[in-house]
Amino acid sequence: MSVPLGCAVLVLAGCGAMPETGDVKAVEASRAGDAQVQVYAVPPREGAAPLEIVDGFLESMTSDDPGFATTRTYLTQQAGRSWKPSEGTTVLAKAPNRNGPSFHDKERKATETTYTLTGEQVAAVDAQSSYRPLAPTDYSQVLHLVLEKGPDGKQEWRIDVVPDGLVLGQSDFKRLYRPVNKYYFAAARAGSEPSLVADPVYVRNRTDPVTRMDTATQTVRTLLEGPSNWLRPVVESSFPAGTTLRKGDVTLAPDDQNVLKVRLSKQADKAGPAECRMMAAQVLFTLRDLTSARVGQVELQGEHGPLCSLAADESEEFEGDRGSSTPDSQYFVDDKGRVQRIPSGSKGLGDPQPVAGPLGAGHVAMGAVGVSRDEQQGAAVSADQRDLYVSSVVSEDEAAAPVVTSHAKKAEDGLSAPSWDGRGDLWVADRNPSGPRLLRLVGGEGEPQEVTVPDLGKGRIEALRLSADGVRVALRVAEGEHTTLRIGRVERHGSGDAERVSVEDLRTAAPQLTDVTAVSWSGRSRLVVVGKEEGGVQQVRYVQADGSTSSSGVLPGVNQVTAVAAADDEQLPLMADTESDGIVKLSPGDNWQTVLKEGSSLVYPG
Repeated sequence: MSVPLGCAVLVLAGCGAMPETGDVKAVEASRAGDAQVQVYAVPPREGAAPLEIVDGFLESMTSDDPGFATTRTYLTQQAGRSWKPSEGTTVLAKAPNRNGPSFHDKERKATETTYTLTGEQVAAVDAQSSYRPLAPTDYSQVLHLVLEKGPDGKQEWRIDVVPDGLVLGQSDFKRLYRPVNKYYFAAARAGSEPSLVADPVYVRNRTDPVTRMDTATQTVRTLLEGPSNWLRPVVESSFPAGTTLRKGDVTLAPDDQNVLKVRLSKQADKAGPAECRMMAAQVLFTLRDLTSARVGQVELQGEHGPLCSLAADESEEFEGDRGSSTPDSQYFVDDKGRVQRIPSGSKGLGDPQPVAGPLGAGHVAMGAVGVSRDEQQGAAVSADQRDLYVSSVVSEDEAAAPVVTSHAKKAEDGLSAPSWDGRGDLWVADRNPSGPRLLRLVGGEGEPQEVTVPDLGKGRIEALRLSADGVRVALRVAEGEHTTLRIGRVERHGSGDAERVSVEDLRTAAPQLTDVTAVSWSGRSRLVVVGKEEGGVQQVRYVQADGSTSSSGVLPGVNQVTAVAAADDEQLPLMADTESDGIVKLSPGDNWQTVLKEGSSLVYPG
């Protein structure tokens, strides 16, 4: 950071070693940046030169300046009144460069000058606090400065043309903001139960300079404002339109009984009892991701007193995935092509057994498997990647004919591994170059329906994973020499047999990874991704559903990963297929361990 500002810094230091675990080579993950640094804004000094004004303004934007009052002192009076720092944030790889006037001194006017801010933009955060990663692009914006008469009558340099929003380097952005999930309900579908969907946003650490709200209050405010534009077509909010927090409320904290009371505007009084419980569920799920909140119960209050309350232990009915009441088992294909199950709770992944029915019998050698979230049905692709079979994995069904067949000439152009969404539908991609298709089987049966993907362009879907809520899909897309990660929105039109599905508005996630090998959902709004940067080595890392990453998301390295599997329950171990060490696992707080030397395509339900 540059000299004009004072700052107080608290550095937390530490070190750790990663011991080896059997044949698996592990490396230490990078630590996150220091989130305890705090920068304090100072006003411009008397007689400051234009360059000092520009540097002071940029530095002040990285502070927690209340109302950005001090930051505005670097602007002219008019610009200070009109500048809107909350209009969004431009995130650059590093702090912006400032290039001096492009004209010669003899051509410069004595009362005005310009500086150009440049850098490499890697992300943008809109006015809704939604983050969008970008492939690195050139950034350039002009700051225009003029001489303006100050209160004491002296002429001082000030900025009179400035873009709205903030411009921050990546390290400052991660220090000032934190990711949170706000929750909405998946759009109503006949016969379906209410199911919450995570909508990731970034809010200010500590106190927001503009609203003066703490982190929890900012999060609830963004929740009430409604879903992000990207997610809006497939989710609904139970809050009546126009509902806000009570005016003047800037702090939300649970009482000594862990009850959080949220005072809402009069619009909330329009909600009925059932709708109010859904509102409370949205608040409860949104705030329980904030470790500082520790909310055990939410009580919503309207204009005339309490409306309803919901305790944490009453919230299971709103879970995004209620397919199984027990921890997920794990499934894989053994070296004979049989689908095997490792029961939940097995220590060390011992005693796998073939599943019931034809998938475990081995009459047809299988190469990849997917199991429904209620663990009743299985879908497996044959070893030659030509045929997809579906049958019960808990009863001895008779052998069935393939439900999908690819006519590709090469195995690598055949069917992808299957995936089940949280609504019980089965998805698979046919990679046949002469007619690539994304297919969905309602309930895992019947005639497969083709799913349109308008934004796919010339790319080909190599693999897919559906989220538990059924409204998002992660796609591994090959285009040219690279395979990247895209996240799409699952839109459903019509109902019953007439329902048609499309994947809309594909977004590139983790664009710095130019070659993605494997992907799996891990929890409500996070994925685990295996890939490498341009010219880099393979890495395993967490990526948020909005595509954002952090240095703390990098996991210990493991050799030659070809597939990865994570559960919706983030406390269950992360699994990976490797070329040299077989199937390995990574438990929370542990290191990678080899658990099965033979076998492949290990998956959790989904």
